[in-house]
Amino acid sequence: MKKYNVVICGGGSTYTPDMMELLVMLQKPFPLNKVVLYDIDAERQSIVGEFGKVLFKEYYPEVEFYYTTDKKEAFEGMDFVFVQIRAGGLEQRKNDEKIPYKYGRIGQETCGAGGLSYGVRSVVQMIELIKDVREYAKDAWIINYSNPAAIVAEACKKVFPNDKKIVNICDMPTDVIGRYLPLIGKKRSEVDCIYFGLNHFGWFTAVLDKKTGEDLLPGLLEYIVEHYEELRAQAKERIRNDDDHWGIVFYNHLKMIKDFPYSLPNTYNLYYVYPKLSYSHYSLNRTRYDEVIEGREASVFGFCKNVARLGKMKGTEFDITNKISPYTEFTGEMHSETVYSDNDVHAAYLVELVLSIINNKKELALVMIENNGIVENLDPGMMLEATSIIGKEQILPLKHGTVGQFEKGLLENQYACESLLVEAILENNYQKLLQAFTENRLVGDAEVAKAMIEDFKEANGDYWPEFK
Repeated sequence: MKKYNVVICGGGSTYTPDMMELLVMLQKPFPLNKVVLYDIDAERQSIVGEFGKVLFKEYYPEVEFYYTTDKKEAFEGMDFVFVQIRAGGLEQRKNDEKIPYKYGRIGQETCGAGGLSYGVRSVVQMIELIKDVREYAKDAWIINYSNPAAIVAEACKKVFPNDKKIVNICDMPTDVIGRYLPLIGKKRSEVDCIYFGLNHFGWFTAVLDKKTGEDLLPGLLEYIVEHYEELRAQAKERIRNDDDHWGIVFYNHLKMIKDFPYSLPNTYNLYYVYPKLSYSHYSLNRTRYDEVIEGREASVFGFCKNVARLGKMKGTEFDITNKISPYTEFTGEMHSETVYSDNDVHAAYLVELVLSIINNKKELALVMIENNGIVENLDPGMMLEATSIIGKEQILPLKHGTVGQFEKGLLENQYACESLLVEAILENNYQKLLQAFTENRLVGDAEVAKAMIEDFKEANGDYWPEFK
């Protein structure tokens, strides 16, 4: 049985510990020879890496594990490259989110002006990273879920048009559908979901029962509309405090479903369809960045440091033997709502995709892929996030027909913005940069766009190329 070599780029991410734990759980279906962490931030990575040493020593000792900042050590001989980099780190995320609020605009890390600022950094670093990977691992699968994924996917299409083993994915649609299926007594493993859109800007248009072929989406949407007040009350009760970002998001998401009850939208559509509502959640003084620093960042790194300090997990409060033992011998069907229920959905979705690749299972998954007729009345070059068949040698998208004028107008506007941004980066073209910012639905004013670009230029420094 082949054993695989995996490198996680962005080894210092707070999502890496969960991903490593999931790899430990899946020893039978995804056997490993080597796991490597790679990051350009040695200090952050060492915190996670020292935890990883303990984790693999105790629960998967036959795996070679190490962390490095050396490209050759990281990429040579790899089968899978998982990419979760955050170009510019959290310090630049702070600028992405806070600068727009100076101008009365939404500050968000992937949407609006902040997403464009982040996109410039991400495209530059992703192009460099992919070139480095291909120098040492020409046939490795590169699976990217670094944000802003739509902009990164557009850049990959333009710079690496013949590389069919670069896959851009996102876990948010999976999370959305997973939250609503229990309302009709279904699990994600029991349905095939049909979805289209740009990343962080899309819609489910069908939810097909695998056994009967019945489309369950109309019934799900009807249930939500009929029980709207009850569901909103329940969602409101689950909001822990003013900083419960996702609690508030899904509370507002119900409103969007009620107003447009013919498809199931991505939560990120809220920024484009309800900008005033989305704007009111944060301010210049407090954005999602502040919540992450005070919450996830502190708790995950604190956990890693405590495990490293002890030098062991078994027999301590951090022991995961009972958690992973049901799965280390498991060889059956792997589905995130069962096997991965205790792990972050982003890690679960990524590994599901990998299992479909290595086993040639041809399961359906959402990936970003060039339109070319998937949706007939959208730009053929658009990098759609669409339902596709995942196999060992290729990824085949399902045809989607046409979409309504409402969705078409929103998507064409956003794609114009994102494609202009990528062209601006590749050509160092200021005019296209200004067009991209002005085109964006959450900016929408050339004077504001010019002012924000100057602020972003100063804040990003060497992370941004020079635009002429």
